[in-house]
Amino acid sequence: MPDIAHILPFMFIALGLVVTPGPNMIYLISRSLSQGPKAGLISLGGVAVGFLFYMVCAALGITALLMAVPFAYDTLRLCGAMYLLYMAWQAIKPGGRSPFQVRDLPKDGPRKLFTMGLVTNLLNPKTAVLYLSLLPQFIVPAQGHVLMQSLVLGCAQITVSMTVNALIAISAGYIAVFLAGRPLWMTIQRWLMATVLSGLAVRMLLDGRK
Repeated sequence: MPDIAHILPFMFIALGLVVTPGPNMIYLISRSLSQGPKAGLISLGGVAVGFLFYMVCAALGITALLMAVPFAYDTLRLCGAMYLLYMAWQAIKPGGRSPFQVRDLPKDGPRKLFTMGLVTNLLNPKTAVLYLSLLPQFIVPAQGHVLMQSLVLGCAQITVSMTVNALIAISAGYIAVFLAGRPLWMTIQRWLMATVLSGLAVRMLLDGRK
């Protein structure tokens, strides 16, 4: 089992990533704005199943990889740092569009809402890289039970992601109205998130494997 010293930093990174606009957030917000919070929450159920799929696949693969390849950990750590820097750039790059801008979507039933949430997450490279590049650096093979550590950390990430996304889906309309007349707030949020992600990436590169 991973200790609290590994779970909390991982959850902090998971929080930083979930509040950074990506395919999942954009779809959930768009669905909530066009069809209501309930539709957004149904779609979120599909997103959750996608997270579970990636978590199990990554946990099994990471377990085998760390046991078979001595330098696999450092390779994945570097990939994770590069990914965080990429996400930081995505947050502040010119011409970025706010996920809270209304998008016209057709009215869909619960089954299609759930399926679209699932497909959106399965096709989201952000999800795959999260598990394959960031998760391994918080695993300590010396403590044993690599698979269990992977599953516990994965469940922690899913809990953070589902909680934040549910709140966003429910309050998307209010947030959109608030930000529509306050572009400075959006700019501050983007730069703050870029700073946090960049700081985490630098720390990963400097610390190396403990």
